[in-house]
Parts: sequence; structure tokens; C-alpha cells
Amino acid sequence: MSSFTIISLKRLIHHKQALFAIYILLFLYLLAAFAEFFAPYPLTWGERDKAYHPPTKIYIFEKQGFCRPFIYNYQLILTEDYEKVWYEKRDVKYPIRLFVRDENGGIHLFGTDKPSSFFLLGSDWNGRDILSRLIYGSRISLSIGIIGVFISFFLGMLVGGIAGYFGGWIDTVIMRFIELIMSFPAFYLILSLRAIFPLSLSSIQVYLMIVIIMSLIGWGGVARVIRGMVLSLREMEFVLAQKALGASPFRIITQDILPNTTSFCLVSASLSIPDYILGESVLSLLGLGINEPQPSWGNMLARAMDISTLSSYPWILAPGFAIFITVICFNLLSDGLRDCFDPKSFVGKL
Repeated sequence: MSSFTIISLKRLIHHKQALFAIYILLFLYLLAAFAEFFAPYPLTWGERDKAYHPPTKIYIFEKQGFCRPFIYNYQLILTEDYEKVWYEKRDVKYPIRLFVRDENGGIHLFGTDKPSSFFLLGSDWNGRDILSRLIYGSRISLSIGIIGVFISFFLGMLVGGIAGYFGGWIDTVIMRFIELIMSFPAFYLILSLRAIFPLSLSSIQVYLMIVIIMSLIGWGGVARVIRGMVLSLREMEFVLAQKALGASPFRIITQDILPNTTSFCLVSASLSIPDYILGESVLSLLGLGINEPQPSWGNMLARAMDISTLSSYPWILAPGFAIFITVICFNLLSDGLRDCFDPKSFVGKL
């Protein structure tokens, strides 16, 4: 990693938008890493008789003033018009407690005592807490971007470095192969490759398959840009000096040339991660990705495709807001990285 890259990364802490995005993303990844603790309920928990339970109201003050946060339990009734309505039973207060232990011995950050149910974002069609499933689903939706970008950029940098360094027929063959891959529409190619595999695969197998498919499709664009950068870098004095000292081509590519492309890779990777998150979400939304009961932000939005269901229970759209916030934060981060790695801006502020 060059000194310019190191200094530019240090400047990132003074970029307010990028720093704000970093804090939000760190919070989201922290939730995903410790989902069992932050989620109010276990992954498999659900109460069928509380399907489409509305978000629970939290009360923090009474007539006397502020008090310990509490909730009321809800009960489903049938009106004279045969309409199902949830109403609060205000006979008993249930305080919100910290470090609650569930029936299986697991500890959660917050919760309430039985028989109340604490649905901060409401429940889904199966009576499962949307907030808990949103946190558990973040493991799939957030990690697939990081892993997918790592694989695609590793392949792109390596193949692009080889093509740009050696040139000649090697460069021609690699570039024609990349152009062949990039000539197909990416989304339709993903659907076609996914359709080859059976729908009976487990969620883990589907997860790995989606990562591999999206990585194999996304590395071509990275390789083309890296190849162009290597064509200019291979004529630099430090590369010629390594050749004179007898260094191997693999060492020159991996230790001398590719580290000088770090600035481009960081900016491009931050822009590519949302593509992987959106790609997985679309596949899961269409029923071709992560399967129930394993949650992901995409398959949690499947019920929101029904307009009548969405209009009656708008809280099921919560995963869509999570995707929106994540994509916006990565875009803000990429803008900050681009500004910090801009040589003109760098020289001007020195």
C-alpha cells in the first residue's frame, strides 16, 4: 500500500458524510455479528395466533411524569363488520427489561415478561418478530456483499495484472474472454445460472452459490480497469529496477504493481457492495435465493409484493428501509473515498 493511499485513508476521518456512513455501517455489522444478543427473540420463535401483529407502542411517562419504559399486551378482536382489530389491554403493564433470558437460556439485550409480546416493528404472516428476523437476516444480506466483492476483486486484480503485465497473446485471449462475459446482461445471466440448480438446496448452499455466481460475473469489469492501470505501471522505474534485480513476474505483479492500484480498488469496492446486496435481495424476493425459514432482507419482502397485504400491514416493508439505508451509506462512503483519493483535492489541501 503506497504512502498516498495511507495518507488518503487518514484524511477520511475528516470527511463528515463518509464518517457518518462508517458509523452506521459499523452499527449494522455489529448487529449482524451479535444477532443472538441484540434480537429480542430467537430465530425460530413465533406465535401463529399473533400474525401481522402491529408494532408495539412504548410508553415512557405517566400522569406523574417520566417512568420506566413499559408496554401493554395486545388482544385480537373481531368487530361487527367482521374486521380483525388489535387493541391494547391496559389492565397490566409490562416493563421493558434489559438482559432478558429466553426459554433456551439465551440472553437478549431487551425484552418483556410473559405473556406479553414485544414486537417493536410488528410481526409477519407467521407471527414472527420482524425486528429479530431483520437482525438475523442482516447476516446474509450484509456479508454477501463483503465476501462477493473480495472474491471478484481478487480475481479481477490477479487476471487484470497478468494481462497488463505480459501483454501480447495472453492479453488478447484474456480480454476477449472478459468481453464475452460482459456481453451478457448481468441480471439475466444470474437468473439463468441460478435456474440451473434445483430449488431444493439448503439456505447455506444457496448462499454460497449466489456468492460464487455474482463474483464470477462481477470480476470482468475490475480486470479491465486493472489491466489498463498495469499497462502504465509496468513501465515505471521501480518495476524496471525489480526486473533488473531478477525478480519473478509473479512477485512484481503482486508486490510492486497491484499495491499501487489500492486506491481504485477501495473506491470501486465500496460502490460494488450495494450491487451484491441488491442482487441477493432480488433473487430472494423472486424465490430464487435464500429460502424460508432462514431470513434475508430479500425474502422478508416477498409478502410486500401483494398490494392488499402491504396496505393493511405496512410494517412488513421494514426490510426495504434497511436495504435503502445500507445502500445509501455505502454510496456516501464511496463518495468520501473518492474525494480523499482525488489527487487534485489532495494537493490543494496540502
